[in-house]
Amino acid sequence: MGPPEETPKDEKWLLHVDGSSTAQGSGAGIVITSPQGEDLEFTVRFGFKASNNEAEYETLVAGMKMAHEAGARHLLAY
Repeated sequence: MGPPEETPKDEKWLLHVDGSSTAQGSGAGIVITSPQGEDLEFTVRFGFKASNNEAEYETLVAGMKMAHEAGARHLLAY
């Protein structure tokens, strides 16, 4: 196994998530911003009932996976 990949410090990606839960179901908004300033916007609808805390957690995990697939290696989550 070689050394870990190095990412320049200025290559920070941003992740903003907003999960919520209502009587009708739970869902989320996700915005991923690349180091170049490009925004990737997603909405997610969960197929299960969740508390607001669970919805926020699941949204964060989904956003982290999406950011990783987009190439993010240094991610700041809000």
